[in-house]
Amino acid sequence: MEDNKDLFSFVEFDETRSEHIAAPRYSYWKSVGRTFFKDKFAVGVAIFMILLVAFALIQPMFSGYSPTIAPNINTPELKFLQPSSEHIFGTDNVGNEVFDAVWAGARNSIIISFVCTAINMLIGIPIGALWGFSKKMDKWMIEVYNVISNIPFLLLAMILSYVLGAGFKPLIFTMTCTEWVFVAYFIRTQVMIIRDREYNMASKCLGTSTWTMIMKNILPYLISVIMTYISRMIPSLISYEVFLSYMGLGLGTNHASLGRAISQYTSYMNGYPHLFWIPVSILAIISISLYIVGQKLADAADPRTHR
Repeated sequence: MEDNKDLFSFVEFDETRSEHIAAPRYSYWKSVGRTFFKDKFAVGVAIFMILLVAFALIQPMFSGYSPTIAPNINTPELKFLQPSSEHIFGTDNVGNEVFDAVWAGARNSIIISFVCTAINMLIGIPIGALWGFSKKMDKWMIEVYNVISNIPFLLLAMILSYVLGAGFKPLIFTMTCTEWVFVAYFIRTQVMIIRDREYNMASKCLGTSTWTMIMKNILPYLISVIMTYISRMIPSLISYEVFLSYMGLGLGTNHASLGRAISQYTSYMNGYPHLFWIPVSILAIISISLYIVGQKLADAADPRTHR
């Protein structure tokens, strides 16, 4: 027995050990990542979207394309060339590469949609969260919402574009001055659905502040629906920008835009239909890929899909 003393040791008594939960540590975002990457289609679309957006942002930096410069206008043989290995998308009516024009326009459209979405969310989410809790705020914010919701967005955007002029800053203001109200109303509705649940009532009885309840108890629960809203907003804002530029508003003639390219090439539909369909196709591909990835991320962010 003396030889076996070194094989044993006394264990100190610890009252807190009984409180230890023998369960694996749970990380919400790791679970989101696992759920998302299990979907091979979603991963493939996400990779394609990242490469597409990265190419749209980087390619115009090296092409040197400018909508105000027509270097080959006096060279008829370089106009209206069909797509080929040398001219990937062909050339337009002034001899510019359609490939360069389309990606320069896509870059501006993507930047504007992302910036406008970020502004709308940063303003709309906190205001909507407070709106859902405050009855005093609800009285006058509902009136603001009723007024703005009855004004067609495109009509207001066209009026503001005429008043403010063309350019990045006026267009961003035009596309965010009212859109954040709809974001706030959406968040307000979601907050009102879950604010009176048992765990929130318990937090309130324990003296938890309203802002803490919003940040800790409510907004994390709304991550999936917020991501769903974002996945719809980004493509819609791209479409709004394209439409305004198509109407001659938006960025104006000094900046490349998919809408400007579509508007410019519409008149050549009969003889050179590819000039019209190429920017339309690029617009559709970007919008659809952004929407699919956003929806898949929203599904993965839903705690009900976690195991």
